[in-house]
Amino acid sequence: MHGPSAPIVYSFESFDTLQDSLSKFIIRAQRDSIEKKGRFTVAISGGSLPKQLNGLIGRAGVKWDKWHVFYADERVVPLDHEDSNHKLCLDQLFSKVPIPQDQIHTIDYSLADDLENLADDYEQQLIREFASRDSARFPIFDLILLGVGPDGHTASLFPGHELLSEEDRWVAYITDSPKPPPKRITLTYPVINHASRVAFVASGANKADVLKTVLDEPNVGLPASRVRPITPGQVYWFLDDPAASQLQYTKTPFHM
Repeated sequence: MHGPSAPIVYSFESFDTLQDSLSKFIIRAQRDSIEKKGRFTVAISGGSLPKQLNGLIGRAGVKWDKWHVFYADERVVPLDHEDSNHKLCLDQLFSKVPIPQDQIHTIDYSLADDLENLADDYEQQLIREFASRDSARFPIFDLILLGVGPDGHTASLFPGHELLSEEDRWVAYITDSPKPPPKRITLTYPVINHASRVAFVASGANKADVLKTVLDEPNVGLPASRVRPITPGQVYWFLDDPAASQLQYTKTPFHM
């Protein structure tokens, strides 16, 4: 096992260019995965990310029937609640494309009164998708798509929280999210950092300060800085120029 590779950072002059480039990147990751395994496993966070995936709608080359989708984190609310990441992704993307609904893996809200059980149930869904827990120390997603909050959190991994040191569980729960709603489940760092690819997406000048800390000052240890997939995994950042405006971190030209 090798250590993590340095992040690759792309910056684009406009949101439209970012969205188009992100779509090309996802389709390339999908093609590589289908060629190797016949399917494409993806985990998606919420926030502004689902809207940034709109560029995939109607685009040639997307094999929706091969997608198997999980949520990098989810709020423990009914699936049709406005705070649900699933509802957000459904409204913005999945209701508009021909993805088989049984290949979108959601929490079982009927277990909401017992978060340990709910998190275990979601982990069981991962086990069924990625073979047994005994044969795979952690699942290896083809792609995990994440955002970053103004405090540097990603998924539902928040600064200073005890979950930052979780080393065993695939799916963990929290009851004290500093951002409402308080009850959530989240993929843990071992799962995120075993992915083949992790792509962060962030846009807008309001992200500039936190991105400078995350990328230029990783030793501060903000949650997003700790996403560093082990080799051969790789983390990418898709930013627009306003979000990247304060970065000293070297940016890479985007070619796809």
